[in-house]
Amino acid sequence: MAREAKKDPQDLSIEEKLKNLYQLQSMLTEIDKIKTLRGELPLEVQDLEDEIEGLTTRIERIQADMAALQEEISRRRVAIQDNNANIERYTNQLDNVRNNREYENLTKEIEYLQLDNQLNEKKIREAQAANESKQEEIRRCSDTVTERRDDLDVKKSELDEIISETRAEEEKLRERSKNLELTIEPRLLSSFKRIRKNSRNGLGIVYVQRDACGGCFNKIPPQRQLDIRMRKKIIVCEYCGRIMIDPELAGVQLQGKNVEEKPKRRRRKTAEKKDEKKAED
Repeated sequence: MAREAKKDPQDLSIEEKLKNLYQLQSMLTEIDKIKTLRGELPLEVQDLEDEIEGLTTRIERIQADMAALQEEISRRRVAIQDNNANIERYTNQLDNVRNNREYENLTKEIEYLQLDNQLNEKKIREAQAANESKQEEIRRCSDTVTERRDDLDVKKSELDEIISETRAEEEKLRERSKNLELTIEPRLLSSFKRIRKNSRNGLGIVYVQRDACGGCFNKIPPQRQLDIRMRKKIIVCEYCGRIMIDPELAGVQLQGKNVEEKPKRRRRKTAEKKDEKKAED
């Protein structure tokens, strides 16, 4: 056992490489089945967490906008106070004017300050209305966050329950698969993972079934099937790109040939009966 563990993966025969690769495929398939038991729960949990994070960020952004609006309100109120002080000062100066020009200048200054006060008051009302609207939006977002957190707690508890039931088995499979990966040369392992990732059913290596690829079910020429059974080189399906092995190496016994022969004999007998009827006629 110790010698086998130290054996370089590149020194293994093609048959041993394919056998290890198929064993790895079987373990990864079992892990996929465990993941399937969890269903859409992991995605639902992730979606809820993303939504809560997005709503929290939105609330923080609204609060920052409200702070800016409040600062603007305070600034404009200070401006109104300064304007009122100046208006009072200019009004007092009207009693001491010496000519019409000075009187007109003071009057225009007072009118300008009064108009500026009106503008500031308008902007304050708009800012206050915007603040009220944003407060209402914060309340809606906060209510939604509360609802989503309740949903998240429920989904997490369901997911944790499923994970706790399968954690030991999954960890065991993952540990075995990691150890098995060490017996496969990196280039072959990388190709296998790429094929598996691109395949819809997650199968990177399949065995021949009914003279066809076990992944895409396209027919395999007899000579290619012979090459697969010889186990002298790694052969991939020319249609789907999956690595192919013979059923015996995969530890599978197929009875497809026996099943297929029966309908062929029945068709032959039916054809003979038709020929006899034609001869009689």
